[in-house]
Amino acid sequence: MEIEATMSNQENRQKIPCVDLKTQHQALKKEIFDAFERVYDATAFSSGPFVEEFETAFAAYLGTRSAVGVSNGTVALHLAMRALGIGPGDEVIIPANTFIATAWGVSHAGASPVFVDCDPDTWEIDVGKAAAAVTDRTRAIIGVHLYGQPFDVDALKAVCRERRIALVEDAAQAHGARYKGVRVGGFGEMACFSFYPGKNLGACGEAGAIATNSESLTTRLRSLRNHGSSVRYYHHEIGYNYRMGGLEGASLSIKLRYLDGWNDRRRAIAAVYRHGIQNKKIRLQGAPPWADSVHHLFVVTTEARDELVEFLKDHGIVPAFHYPVPCHLQKAYSHLGYQPGQLPNAEYLSSHCVSLPMFPELTDTQVREVIQAVNAY
Repeated sequence: MEIEATMSNQENRQKIPCVDLKTQHQALKKEIFDAFERVYDATAFSSGPFVEEFETAFAAYLGTRSAVGVSNGTVALHLAMRALGIGPGDEVIIPANTFIATAWGVSHAGASPVFVDCDPDTWEIDVGKAAAAVTDRTRAIIGVHLYGQPFDVDALKAVCRERRIALVEDAAQAHGARYKGVRVGGFGEMACFSFYPGKNLGACGEAGAIATNSESLTTRLRSLRNHGSSVRYYHHEIGYNYRMGGLEGASLSIKLRYLDGWNDRRRAIAAVYRHGIQNKKIRLQGAPPWADSVHHLFVVTTEARDELVEFLKDHGIVPAFHYPVPCHLQKAYSHLGYQPGQLPNAEYLSSHCVSLPMFPELTDTQVREVIQAVNAY
């Protein structure tokens, strides 16, 4: 698992961040700036050939019929709901332990999110709880590949197939993750990706995409993102200005070439973490054999979270929280009437989770320092 790395004494004394974007972008600066110059020379700043080039490459990478570039991952979720015809009066089931954008996509479409609990071991959506939450108003289930680890796709697809509702993958953290050997992104009606700069595949700016194997959905998504228009100045429905920019598309095409290598490094770091962390006070995310995670985050839980966080900070390690408040208890959704204790696994995770440093440029020395500090806690 070791990867050669050299560090100066000064670097050894620096804090170890949870995420560091500078090193990666410094290494790619010339390539990306050259691509930006091509965009500038072509003045192709909104949609255009550089976005189309990335869409083609990303769809080929995923093995899907198409990928529709949009302005960020949140609007990808919104457009997925709109493309399925989901709106006021409809319900969409989602896990409570996810970033809030999963719920925003449902709410922006005018539908109601129905939050369900997570599995206590894998922390992914509890398929049984999702099945029990289906009503006559349910139109879809959004499964989240949480922290870069796939949920149980086959089990959730079976529920959707039996109830005749759509399955949408929230793959915002899972670029390149595999379920039973197949990359996520093509299992449901659509899969939504975020290219926020801190993601495994991050743009130089905000960007997102929706992957699908449906020609009709592809056509609708492309229209909806472009003011409801397929022919300029002719608008057959109310649409949005959700286009991806040319600079973002160009940067993503460059970075896509490196994604598998970065993911391999994340897997190597995670394997060392899993082998090296021996502290019985620390619990790791359950990893089923069919789930090949890309470890967007490496999250652990402990009973005394605040104590662990302070201990790590004292040892020069900067952790983070993903996520300290579950969606169903956010103030924005207080009108839905959820109460503490209703979704105990998600609530436990939110109040006990800590994200350890995880990014491809972590050196072996830094990984060992994190493990030593966690084990010393």
